[in-house]
Amino acid sequence: MRELTGKLKEVLMSVLPITFIVLVLHFTISPLETNMLYAFLIGSALVIIGLTVFLFGIDQGLEPIGHGIGNTITNLNSYAVLITVSLILGFFISFAEPDLHILAFQVDSVTSGQFDKTLMVIVVSVGIGVMMTLGMLRILRDIRLKYVFTGAYALILILSLFSTSDFLAIAFDASGATTGAITVPFILALVAGVSAMKKDSKVSEADNFGLVGISSTGAILGVLITGLFIKEEKLSGALPPAEIAETNLLGTYATKLPHIALDSLLTLLPIIVAYIIFQVFFLKHKRRKVFDICRGIVLTFSGLVIFLLGVNGGFMEVGARLGMQLTSMESDIPVLIVAALLGLTTVLAEPAVHVLTNQVEDVTGGSVRRNLVLIFLSVAVGLSIFMSSLRILIPEIQLWMYLLPGFGLAVILSYLVPDLFVGMAFDAGGVASGPMTATFSLAFVQGMAAQVPGADVVADGFGMIAIVAMMPIIAIELLGAIYKLKLRKADAAIRKKRLTGGIDE
Repeated sequence: MRELTGKLKEVLMSVLPITFIVLVLHFTISPLETNMLYAFLIGSALVIIGLTVFLFGIDQGLEPIGHGIGNTITNLNSYAVLITVSLILGFFISFAEPDLHILAFQVDSVTSGQFDKTLMVIVVSVGIGVMMTLGMLRILRDIRLKYVFTGAYALILILSLFSTSDFLAIAFDASGATTGAITVPFILALVAGVSAMKKDSKVSEADNFGLVGISSTGAILGVLITGLFIKEEKLSGALPPAEIAETNLLGTYATKLPHIALDSLLTLLPIIVAYIIFQVFFLKHKRRKVFDICRGIVLTFSGLVIFLLGVNGGFMEVGARLGMQLTSMESDIPVLIVAALLGLTTVLAEPAVHVLTNQVEDVTGGSVRRNLVLIFLSVAVGLSIFMSSLRILIPEIQLWMYLLPGFGLAVILSYLVPDLFVGMAFDAGGVASGPMTATFSLAFVQGMAAQVPGADVVADGFGMIAIVAMMPIIAIELLGAIYKLKLRKADAAIRKKRLTGGIDE
């Protein structure tokens, strides 16, 4: 009960600022319809309840499963088993991710089936599986993270030269969509199980991070390679009509519940099947342990359904409406300020962000506090939404003008900061663009694009997630640079005291 109460307090501190901003806007410069406001408030309550239950369930169920599988495949000491298991797990976890299916459906609809949703899900999942496997091999072969990311993004840069701007935006957005509320906790637990088997504790600590970032590059590569074989054509789309204002609240949530429940079940199903197989042949947990894990899975499923119901039932449409209303004002200053504030707050409600920051604090023994990581991520995503909004208001700003120097800087910084922060940074880039940020912020930016002449709802919306996935990488690497500088100062101070006889050897 104490742990559950702690999760609830943590979630309240994350979600309430978003609710406060929307309420302030409603009673001042951007009033909402009564039905829409009520739907948002109900959605906020569902997000709080769902996120609390979800995070509690992750600790009880998914993390022990991932850690156990990671330990098992390492103990088997067979590269054939490692490659096979990683490819299969990587593919099916990505294939079942609801965020990926949502993005694939959007791409399918705006291209009139030219880039089929099933094809997109398959190529992204294949890319995730391949890169996740390479990431696991990297840990066992002690290959430095910076070399892997340099090679991956160099290949992405080469493929980008042969890609259209639309496919470039979709590719980077796909990397964010695949790192959702289920994928990130499972991958982090899996890599923790593998790295824990290594004898070098310092190397093991650094290896706890990076696999999410490596895996997400597979989504980019998968889409870019597929784009080479699809006929080039400009994508177009329009903002869907409002639902909440035209229907009763009960009907709005009731119609979304079955679809969300099915998506959530599909998300967990591959993990459940994998656990059953490993439990029967390798893990052989005792009955009490199995019961605890099953209870955690049920809690994770329930929390995820409630959380996504709140997000899709209240958050998304309110985000779009606020974007439209603020953009229609005479001055652009209010919409830019609100964009930055929304970015600052929505990332704090991301389930995967909390999982990552908690693990950062645990792995570093508290030397890197989770609150400091949250602050850096919050500022980074705030700047991301601001930059995305600025790109819509100023058509001359192209997406590549952000992505090329941004990811280039990220790769350069990876050679200047500790390996621990390199993996942490690229993982953060994926988790920050999860269901909360991608849904509410995406809707807000698309609402803006619907009001700006010459802006494209689909192309500009897709690019938003790409920027959100990029900025946290740079932010955490800068945190690593500060951390490294402080360590040097501390070492210098200790050496000085030793020279002056202040402390004993």
